[in-house]
Amino acid sequence: MWKWFHQLASPPHFFRLASVLIPWLAWPGYALIAYGTFAGLFVAPPDYQQSDAFRIIYVHVPAAYLSMMAYMIMAIAGGIGLIWRMKLAHAVAASAAPIGASFTFLALASGSVWGRPMWGTWWEWGDPRLMSELLMLFLYIGYMALRSAIDDTTKADKASAVLALVGAVNVPVIHYSVEWWSSLHQGATLIREGGPAMDAAMLYPLLANILGFSLVFGALLLRRVRSEVLRREGRTRWVRELVLAPGDSA
Repeated sequence: MWKWFHQLASPPHFFRLASVLIPWLAWPGYALIAYGTFAGLFVAPPDYQQSDAFRIIYVHVPAAYLSMMAYMIMAIAGGIGLIWRMKLAHAVAASAAPIGASFTFLALASGSVWGRPMWGTWWEWGDPRLMSELLMLFLYIGYMALRSAIDDTTKADKASAVLALVGAVNVPVIHYSVEWWSSLHQGATLIREGGPAMDAAMLYPLLANILGFSLVFGALLLRRVRSEVLRREGRTRWVRELVLAPGDSA
């Protein structure tokens, strides 16, 4: 039953599978982002309250969603690496961190640009979602700094995995912060009782961008994991054969 799980954990098998999947994720992702961005900027009508300022939602929401998803991938992969001692899981966690940090920074930056005309300020220190998202950026940075500070890869994997798992409690705090505390952020718009609170002309481009960003994230993650696997497995026979094989490239 778990044969597929152990097979997927094999670095050579994963490397070959990732090489096949990357273009199938990247190109549809780029196409969806192109459609979603064009439709969101030029087709969707202005919001009745926020006018055209709302259009940054087509970048901000996918970035914020992926910032949390990347952290959960990092934490879950780190946990799998700790429990089952799978080196590939640690490689996934290490690869997810810089991508997740980038999306977190993009979410914070785009949120500040959006907040300036809506809230009258670039930054609100008292907003719980804003501060918990900032905390997640610091967790990403701390995770990467901890890994780079430890020369022994095995020890770095274990220590960073523990930090990722501890920091995972911040993800539900980000998600539910607007319900638990008073926040300048609006409540749920997409997943709510009664369906999404958006006009279809606004909703479909947003969904396209969320899916498109997710596919591109998957492609970026697989590409980084491939590089991490080659770094870790550099002295193994299958990597030497891969490097020496004509027409093959990492």
